Amino acid sequence: MDRWVVIATERGKRPNDFKVPRDEKKGGDCPLCEHHEWQTPPEVLAYRDRESARDRPGWWVRVVPNKFPAVRIEGRDEIRQLGLYCVMNGVGAHEVVVESPDHGRALEDMNGYQVQEVIRAWRDRSMDLRRDARLKYIQVFKNHGNTAGASLEHPHSQIIATPLVPVEIERKLEGLTRYARRTGRCILCEMIVQEIQEQNRVVVETGKFISIAPFASRFPFETWIIPRDHQQDFGFIREDQVADLSAVLRTTLKKLTAALNRPPYNLVISTAPVNTGREDLIHFHWHLEILPRLTIAAGFELGTGYYINPTPPEMAASDLRETVVMYDGEYAKKYREVGKYV
Repeated sequence: MDRWVVIATERGKRPNDFKVPRDEKKGGDCPLCEHHEWQTPPEVLAYRDRESARDRPGWWVRVVPNKFPAVRIEGRDEIRQLGLYCVMNGVGAHEVVVESPDHGRALEDMNGYQVQEVIRAWRDRSMDLRRDARLKYIQVFKNHGNTAGASLEHPHSQIIATPLVPVEIERKLEGLTRYARRTGRCILCEMIVQEIQEQNRVVVETGKFISIAPFASRFPFETWIIPRDHQQDFGFIREDQVADLSAVLRTTLKKLTAALNRPPYNLVISTAPVNTGREDLIHFHWHLEILPRLTIAAGFELGTGYYINPTPPEMAASDLRETVVMYDGEYAKKYREVGKYV
């Protein structure tokens, strides 16, 4: 997609070559834990026992507004001139998805159903937020570990909706559209076909999704999870796809965790803009990117926009494929047996 990357093959770093300090457990009072619901703003969505009350214990996934939001829902979204510059109010939405009441269980350590419920929460909030016509892009993301920007230990992800389409998404959309108009095909659909044929960069495959270390990846052990069907908008993920995505995401994270000794990472869902009415959105193909934070972007990367990756994606994929992961005790919480309400 018009991005050049320096693959430093002479460095050829394997998993054991990366020395990432482990996060120290902070302990203390956690506002995201069950029984601490009073410490967060009122929930906007919760999957919980039918008998339980709003903003009370009994939930297994809970979504609340961020207490310290980057953007706020109040305000007008007009752009104003300030001499040479353009300014606008920080309009948008900023929410926290509390992925589990269990403080110590990371996303990859949850059982398959729990991960499905996290995915459903991402989807359900995406569909609700777009009802505000001011919002043009909905970014689901997860920061795991101090180095990746996580300020809380409790397993959580975030959603920020903005009134403008981000430059990075515009760049991706331009590349996808240009390729589709030249060839009549989607470049990510074509990528899936080639990766399955070559098997050099495939990490995990199912009938509906594929996990790969993408060609010319920016970061060591970067992985993408892509739906096999051409779909532009994550918000319209089908229910029959949720279990498959849960399995691929969970297995990919488990492999990264086992191979790299629980690295910090960022997870982002790259999806089509909303509320724009643009015809070119048909060319977007949503995907989920997992970006381990094993190296630091320094002067060269910041000055040029070119990344230096010391681990070829073919080597990363091979290491991850060979990493054996365990699924210990598929635990089930009693509250799942009594149903849920949203």
